[in-house]
Amino acid sequence: MSTTVDPTPFKLPADLAGAVAGRRVFITGSGKHHGLGQAFAFSAGLSGAASVAVHFHASYEDGLATVDAINAAGGNAFPVQADVTNPRDVWAIRSYVINKMGAPPDLLICNSGRSEDGYVFGKAPREKGDESSAGRRARVRQAFVKNLEQSRDVIDTKLDGFMAMTHLFASEALHAGGELTIVYISSRQAHDPGAGVPGYCAANWAVLSLPKILRTNLGKDAAKVTAFSVGYPFVRTAMTEAYVDNAKVFGRWQPRMLEPEEASAALFQLIGRPAAELAERFFQLEVGPAPDAGERGVALSWSEVRLDPVITPLPWSQEGALRYPGK
Repeated sequence: MSTTVDPTPFKLPADLAGAVAGRRVFITGSGKHHGLGQAFAFSAGLSGAASVAVHFHASYEDGLATVDAINAAGGNAFPVQADVTNPRDVWAIRSYVINKMGAPPDLLICNSGRSEDGYVFGKAPREKGDESSAGRRARVRQAFVKNLEQSRDVIDTKLDGFMAMTHLFASEALHAGGELTIVYISSRQAHDPGAGVPGYCAANWAVLSLPKILRTNLGKDAAKVTAFSVGYPFVRTAMTEAYVDNAKVFGRWQPRMLEPEEASAALFQLIGRPAAELAERFFQLEVGPAPDAGERGVALSWSEVRLDPVITPLPWSQEGALRYPGK
């Protein structure tokens, strides 16, 4: 079993490899060929990680090939198959992962995700001139059901999966007396949504709240877990390949699509920063032109996106506040 992806470009340069060297890394959704998670797995596995758990659900052939490629290059990877939306499935991997690593993971990258085929949220399909009233009702109903089933699958995979993995491995790390870094892979579409993928946008927005929720629940142990979110622009993967030459899709954010190895190197640059700079924050990857690096050269840098709520009392409501006596 072999992969069609050459892992060599994913090896991190020495100044970035320190972020992963010696760490026990678990990456959800990392078994799909040409996926962002696979890029993270290659980078970790080829750059000195003590062990890398390559997680997949249905894409087992790709996942096993990814493990083989990492090990053939001198890394230490092992496969983990689980449905992250099923709590029993997630719990079932607990002992296996800890035994393979020798201890709970100390770096968890929550990357699992899906997307819809694409539909206009809030609008029914266009009418067809030769269609009967009954035919239109049946077609619209079918589209409605299909679209929302896809969105539900997207939200379940992203939000339920991230919550399950967080709950499992944060508790295991603390029980073992260790520390844990959790990275939630989100998207720029979380706060700057595109058309046609409402479930994807909603799910990526929801995961931005997880670091704060986790810190609140951990209380005095919060300092032992560093959790933050990352918003990517368009990266060339199996999901985005069809749009790689369509600047109308990605052009508002970047001069070209990022290659997976570029996106992966940027993430580990960020992970390598001190924990105090990362905890509970949302970072966005910026892609600008870099003519000095070639015709298609790009410069990657990070920005922090602040989502702090601003609460402003409404004068009309203050003046007309509803009042009730106590019982």
